[in-house]
Amino acid sequence: MSRISVRGFAVASATAVTTVGAVVGVASGSTPAVDDNNFETAAADTTLLADIPAGQQAQVQTASLTQQADAQASAADAAAKKSAEETARIQAAKDAKSKKQAAEDKLEAERQKKKDDAERASRSSTRDASSFSAKGSYSVAEVQAMARQMIPADQFQCFSNIVNHESTWNYRASNPSSGAYGLVQALPGSKMSSAGADWQTNPATQIKWGLSYMDGRYGSPCGAWSFWQANQWY
Repeated sequence: MSRISVRGFAVASATAVTTVGAVVGVASGSTPAVDDNNFETAAADTTLLADIPAGQQAQVQTASLTQQADAQASAADAAAKKSAEETARIQAAKDAKSKKQAAEDKLEAERQKKKDDAERASRSSTRDASSFSAKGSYSVAEVQAMARQMIPADQFQCFSNIVNHESTWNYRASNPSSGAYGLVQALPGSKMSSAGADWQTNPATQIKWGLSYMDGRYGSPCGAWSFWQANQWY
């Protein structure tokens, strides 16, 4: 016979039962899991099943198993609650990160839209080469005034930097060795005929072609100026 000790009583059983908390299983012929110092105390708190009326023995066993089941269910509930709380915490952190990223993306989109709108407004306010009356000659100041009216305001300085280096604003500047000509030193100068037949004598035509070239190849005069600085040509 084996003895199953429950605090306050002991249950005899043919099968050893592992209990929870105050329940201790003791197999027949084995040494109880109680050290010498605590054995007497444990024994004093134990009631043998043989001492319990036969009609109550089944109730005692059932009560012990029910206690174990309740303890296990309670432990499972606590573990499930902890897991749910951790899952909720992780999800909340993900949601917060997503909201922050969405807000940053929206702000960046608004900034880009404002920039694009400003650029479109700047370009729409510029004059076309054909709006200038043709003259026999032009001073540097007049040529620069034309450029200011034809080049978007945020791109004028970059355009001016290139022209300063290429021709010092001389619309008749010619490079005899290479054949480059005009304000932006188109090579060959005849390329500028795509902007107007008067490319040799009209600085507005040269500015129109130069702006188109810089936009087409470098994205903008400032893109062309960045390239020029790195290579000393564009």
